[in-house]
Amino acid sequence: MKVKDIMTPNPVTVRVDSPLREAAGLLRKYHIGGLPVMDGDRVAGIITETDILSLLDVGDLSDDLWLPSPLEVIEIPVREFINWERTKRALTDISNMEVRRVMSSPVIAIDEDADISEAASLMLREGIARLPVLREGKLIGIVTRADIVNGLGASAGEEEEEP
Repeated sequence: MKVKDIMTPNPVTVRVDSPLREAAGLLRKYHIGGLPVMDGDRVAGIITETDILSLLDVGDLSDDLWLPSPLEVIEIPVREFINWERTKRALTDISNMEVRRVMSSPVIAIDEDADISEAASLMLREGIARLPVLREGKLIGIVTRADIVNGLGASAGEEEEEP
């Protein structure tokens, strides 16, 4: 079975100069975990939920665990307001950042005529969950780990139906 048989054609993409909030909005809107990043008609990289979440370093929650004394109870709302304002500024800065600063690059891609076992091997070796699919160097689709599993399941179902 070939990659082109199981890929999602015409994937949703984002431009390298798009703000991060646009990429995050597309991930949310289409319920996907990653997007090819385009520089003109060339795939320049991939941006994933993990790439975006890595910008939000929340630290170890146990470091922030404390119990206030009765005198500190009055101070808590002020402290939390200051922390919230700082958090909002950080999120605004991140959301305006260009995708090119966060994306994974260089892109690891696969040809449409490659066998799905080659795609699976590449994903496992590189520790990635999706591959842009190319035809003569141009993006035509995207294939995910789930696509491969579903493709194998569908082909197994077809074999069972044959007399």
